[in-house]
Amino acid sequence: MVTVGVDWAEAHHDVAIHDPQGRSLRTGRIDTGPAGFSELLAMIADCGAAPETTAVAVETDKNLLVVALQGAGFEVFAINPRAVARYRERVGQAGAKSDARDAAILADILRTDRHLHRVLPHPSEQARAVKALARQHQEAIWALHQTLSRLRSLLLEFYPAAVTTFPQLKHHTALAVLAAAPTPAQGRRLTRRQVVTILHRVGRRNDAGLAEQITTGLRGPALAQPQPVEDALGVSVAALVTVAQTMTAGIDALEAQLAIVFAAHPWAPVLRSAPGLGPVLAARVLAEIGDDPTRFATTANLRSFAGTAPVTRASGKARWVQARRVRNKRLADACHWWAFAALTRSPGARAHYDRRRAAGDHHNAALRHLANTLLSKIWHCLQHRQAWNEHHAWLTPANPPAVAA
Repeated sequence: MVTVGVDWAEAHHDVAIHDPQGRSLRTGRIDTGPAGFSELLAMIADCGAAPETTAVAVETDKNLLVVALQGAGFEVFAINPRAVARYRERVGQAGAKSDARDAAILADILRTDRHLHRVLPHPSEQARAVKALARQHQEAIWALHQTLSRLRSLLLEFYPAAVTTFPQLKHHTALAVLAAAPTPAQGRRLTRRQVVTILHRVGRRNDAGLAEQITTGLRGPALAQPQPVEDALGVSVAALVTVAQTMTAGIDALEAQLAIVFAAHPWAPVLRSAPGLGPVLAARVLAEIGDDPTRFATTANLRSFAGTAPVTRASGKARWVQARRVRNKRLADACHWWAFAALTRSPGARAHYDRRRAAGDHHNAALRHLANTLLSKIWHCLQHRQAWNEHHAWLTPANPPAVAA
């Protein structure tokens, strides 16, 4: 088995090719485009290797080169950069580092410890499309939250009445009113009729007392900045409101497209059948676990990947069981909210959570244990293409299925 190490960068990639004895067969630097990929294939072929007898190590799993290598039939291993740093220390203590040296280290990692690393899965194009949309949707939500936090911090400097009136700035009503009145002076001048018009524009037509509540809140007594400072800060508020509204529209568009792409995936009906998995959470779960049925040999592998399975540390007579910190954080987040939502949608999930709480678990620990169980059950459903069955999912030895006479 020939091993190839690729130290990737934005402008170029350094390549090292080693034989099974660790001898260097070829080294070089290629560009990041099609010509560079063709050059890499030629280098591998010149060494007498083929895709089925070549393993490639790279420090990322989402580079275009990775996609091209998998498409060409190579086994690709994504090696964590922290692991590469530890391997670098194993072969030298002087602290020397270069891109070419890292490429050689990556090739040697697979030569000596390939059995300790996992080949990248081969999800379908549909699953990859779901992953792209689900991750960008989540990133957009995080970015919106950062923008709204900036907006709230700015309002506290000169417009506290707006924060009191709109505790949730992410609501369309709050952003629409702030767009019309970005300063305290403008807020005090808003009439009830103008507020009603704004509410109608964002679809709020059945809240008779909301307009009065908003005008009263914005006209309340408050300390004030000097007028020039207030006007300057008002320009900043208007800009942040515009950014937040644009981001909200983008999130809505991403969510709509995510729903379409996810619904077309064959696993969608099974995932949606699980209690607590709505279209967004189900899409996020699919995005992170993928649809390669060989990716996880056991449910224990999946639970470790999600971080729901605890990790045990033992030394001498001491033994600790604690939450797993190294995990897929996106999948862990999705499983946390899935378990939380399942509490009100699944009697079995609620009973499981209550048992964990009675045993002494705090809220998050009980949710994590519940998510650990839910993952095992949904993976079984996916492997057998079976919809979730609430009765069968929570059968226990003390509650066996009824047998017909």
